[in-house]
Amino acid sequence: MISGSKERQQEPPLAICLVSGGLDSCVTAAIAMQNCRPAFLHVNYGQRTEERELKAFEAIADYYGVRERLVADISYLKAIGGSALTDHDIPVPEGSLGKPGIPITYVPFRNSHILAIATSWGEVIGARYIYIGATELDNSGYPDCRKSYFAAYNRLIKEGTRPETKIEIVTPLIDSDKEMVVRRGVALKVPFHLTWSCYQNQDIACGKCESCLLRIKGFAAAGVTDPIPYEGQQ
Repeated sequence: MISGSKERQQEPPLAICLVSGGLDSCVTAAIAMQNCRPAFLHVNYGQRTEERELKAFEAIADYYGVRERLVADISYLKAIGGSALTDHDIPVPEGSLGKPGIPITYVPFRNSHILAIATSWGEVIGARYIYIGATELDNSGYPDCRKSYFAAYNRLIKEGTRPETKIEIVTPLIDSDKEMVVRRGVALKVPFHLTWSCYQNQDIACGKCESCLLRIKGFAAAGVTDPIPYEGQQ
C-alpha cells in the first residue's frame, strides 16, 4: 500500500563556519553550505584589521543570507601580544614568501581559542560540524594549521563535551594552495569582492604583507582577476 503523504526530508546538519572575512574562510563556508545549514562565527582578537575583517564578515553573511551569527571578542590576545598582528610595536613583514620557521604574524595558539568558542556554541545549538579554512600548504608555517593539530583537537572535543555531542572539525582546504582555493571559489561563485586578506591596512590592501602576496599569487596562478584594490595600482 502506497501512502499519499510524502516522507519528510531529513534536515541538513548544522555547521558552524569560522568566517574571518578572508579568502580561505569564505570559500570554506561556501563548501559547507553545499550540504549543511550554516551558522557563521567571527572572532575579534585585537588584530590590526579587526574593523575591516568584521565588515567583511557581515557582508559575506548578508550575501549568503545567514541569519544565525555570533561575533565573539577575545581581545585579551592583544594584551598577551607576541604577534605582529596584535602588537603595533612589531612591524608586519613585507615583501617575502616562504621563509623557513614560524613567522612573527603567528598569533600564539589562536585557533585553539577560536575552536573552543565554536565548540561551546556548537554544543548549545546542536551543530554537527565546525568548518575552518585552514591549509597546510599556504599557512605561513603556523603550527595550529596542521592536520595533526586538528586531529588532536577533534579528540579534545570528544573528551570535553557531553556523550551525546557529536561535533567534528572539517578542513576542506587543508591540502590546497591559494591557486586551488581561488579555483574552488570560482566554481562555487564565491563573492571574492567582499573578502579581505591584508594584515595591516583597512582601506586599500597593502599588497606587500605575506597574506596579500599569497592572495595575489593565487589569483594570478588561477588566471582570475582579484577584485579588491591594492596600493600602487593605477
